[in-house]
Amino acid sequence: MEPRRILTQTLFVFFLTTGLNEGKHGAKLYSGLPALKLDQASLTVHNLLPTGVDVLYTSDSCYKCLYQPLVSVLNGPQNASVVVSTVLTLTLQLQPMGRNTTLCRWSQLYEEAGRYSVRIQGSESPVNVICYHTVDVSPNNIYFPLLVAALLLALIALLCVVAPNLYRRRCTTKLIKTICCKGPQHAMDDEVNTAQPKATRLRSLDTFRGLSLTIMVFVNYGGGGYWIFEHAPWNGLTVADLVMPWFVFIIGTSVVLAFTSMRKKGVGRWQLIRKLTWRTVVLILIGFCFMNYSPKDGLLSWSWLRIPGVLQRLGFTYFILSLMQSFWGMGEIPLSGDRWWDPVQDVVLYWPEWIFIILLETLWLCLTFLLPVPNCPTGYLGAGGIGDNGLYPNCTGGAAGYIDKWLLGDNIYHWPTCKAMYRTTQPFDPEGVLGTINSIVMGFMGMQAGKILLFYRKKDVSILSRFLVWAILLGISTAILSKCTRDEGFIPVNKNLWSLSYITCMGCFSFLLLGVMYFIMDVKAWWGGQPFIYPGMNSIFVYVGHSLLGSYFPFSWEMRFVDSHWEKLFQSLWATSLWVLIAYLLYRKKFFLKI
Repeated sequence: MEPRRILTQTLFVFFLTTGLNEGKHGAKLYSGLPALKLDQASLTVHNLLPTGVDVLYTSDSCYKCLYQPLVSVLNGPQNASVVVSTVLTLTLQLQPMGRNTTLCRWSQLYEEAGRYSVRIQGSESPVNVICYHTVDVSPNNIYFPLLVAALLLALIALLCVVAPNLYRRRCTTKLIKTICCKGPQHAMDDEVNTAQPKATRLRSLDTFRGLSLTIMVFVNYGGGGYWIFEHAPWNGLTVADLVMPWFVFIIGTSVVLAFTSMRKKGVGRWQLIRKLTWRTVVLILIGFCFMNYSPKDGLLSWSWLRIPGVLQRLGFTYFILSLMQSFWGMGEIPLSGDRWWDPVQDVVLYWPEWIFIILLETLWLCLTFLLPVPNCPTGYLGAGGIGDNGLYPNCTGGAAGYIDKWLLGDNIYHWPTCKAMYRTTQPFDPEGVLGTINSIVMGFMGMQAGKILLFYRKKDVSILSRFLVWAILLGISTAILSKCTRDEGFIPVNKNLWSLSYITCMGCFSFLLLGVMYFIMDVKAWWGGQPFIYPGMNSIFVYVGHSLLGSYFPFSWEMRFVDSHWEKLFQSLWATSLWVLIAYLLYRKKFFLKI
């Protein structure tokens, strides 16, 4: 995953200023119209003023960022062409060369392969300056490949729904009968990787896990080159920011269901602790060793070694959640009575867990907003670099970044998503120490979903209504914390920091999505969860496999049409589909990797 992130961030900087002949301030000038690549547009500045001008830019997604030089054009009539990024909206500012006076300013979302011109004219003294913005060559419709792919996938899904009805009495092949007619049945009382699916397993749980994993694989394979499938530069959300919290949520739900089942089978507490400790150690070792793998440097790539990671965080989160369930969550479910707290007994009976989680979140808040960070404002949540008017260039992540560097040194992520846009110089790890606290809180929300499923078994209305109440409460909390804005809230939604508003937002989405899936699959039985249910039952195998083999054929190949989204999108969908197919074949062979 790391090399792909590095490539993405490098390309973002390249798109903003790349060219053939280098000019003043690092801008790239062209004697003619530049050749355009993916996510690039051409901007030609025609200067008709008797004085030279500088064109500066900033991205509208870069919070309070300093303007950066884009291109300089000598006194007219002169012109210069420059390549600009089409990923996010840009604000451009024109000022006299060497002076800090704004002549004109405009915001524009340039579109891929488009060629634009700005004509600058006015009187002899650049006071009344007019900037004419025109489109010389219309841009491409970059979302057409995505639309075609979405329609094809929808058609395939429709066929899988219609086919069982058309061939209900006589399926043509055993494959159709398995995929479309019968579907797997799953046991509710085990978790991620079971050896044998059973009849009472929650299909919605495996499908939710499989959906999250499938999106994660698609994102890690490049997402077709679309920015919406890349992580947000700092604050805000994209599709890529959704999947890991969903996975953590499902871990919490699975822990409650699995441990309750094992308790009914007579497994003792210390047996559970030995098992969960072993599983945690294996997950962390896989994450540390295999995810630091490089074909050039060998199994352990010391050249870009990183101590934190996705599997390391998932393993530690699983460990804490499992300990909570082992010591405080194994009580018997009481019979309903006339107690005042019966409507919320799934919360009240586990008050030690709630106290522990409240203390954890208090610790996160205190460290985030009260810990003194050298040369940085206390409570800083920004990206640093050129953000916040360039006042805190070395304060990326505030307390979270400081704690990681203090504990882990240089063995953290050196290419955070904010590096290109915010011009940051400090490493920052999105799977760092402080964010792991809120990962545990996110998993605890999943535990609450598991307790609801246990307490109100066979009471579908009660389950769905409680899921909805949780979603509403968490959604309201998100709106208050973020003030319904991207950057101006008390605590912005931020995946890099795993901020409190981020986990409440993801918790809201998780309860809603799990509730919808539960209703569709476990209540109404309208859908068996195919094809997502297959990778959901072999999640460790699929995640580790796609991470290790992602750069090899047939999962990827050297692109021939690098200036189009068609091949990139096909490759991403092809590789993701292969792993779903592999998961299905493993399901057919009854092979389920477990640790």
